[in-house]
Amino acid sequence: MHRERCICEFIPSLQLKTKVSLIIHAKELKRTTNTGRLALLALTNSEMQVRGQGKTPTALTSLLRSDYRTLLFYPSNEAIDLTPEFVLQSSLPIQLIVPDGNWRQASKVHYRHPELSEVPRVMISTPNLALDHLRAENTEHGMSTIQAIAMALGIIEGKEVGDTLMNLYLKKLEQTLIGRGHKISTH
Repeated sequence: MHRERCICEFIPSLQLKTKVSLIIHAKELKRTTNTGRLALLALTNSEMQVRGQGKTPTALTSLLRSDYRTLLFYPSNEAIDLTPEFVLQSSLPIQLIVPDGNWRQASKVHYRHPELSEVPRVMISTPNLALDHLRAENTEHGMSTIQAIAMALGIIEGKEVGDTLMNLYLKKLEQTLIGRGHKISTH
């Protein structure tokens, strides 16, 4: 972002039990509309792995840890709706593996990484009713990575955490749209 639209002062420092592991496609690293990396700046218990840098897939076996209840955050036919009741089914803290990239790039994570084949998939089934977006969405459930993480953490860690992260997204959206010469309608 240009200096006059910098949002650094609005980035919170959220110390949570939940660990977010972002699996970002290499092409996504250059995009100014990427929000996954923005989410990680706010989440102290988080990490990023880059995929799609060559012919050899990035090994993700290090993410499979016994001290976390690991979930792959990806909407698929076998995904379970992430609900408070689902979260309470285990006392282990959750590690949320989040694919980040455009829809096509993110959709490949679950079958290009067989080490994740046994990881339960979860999703948010709430449609995205926002009028403004950083990028065009091709489904009613489409949303930016930080929006999805905010909704998930709102369920896992509580509404205040979700709202805090969503407010960071809204600040990013606002400043991006101002930079494009648009007025926003999300507030």
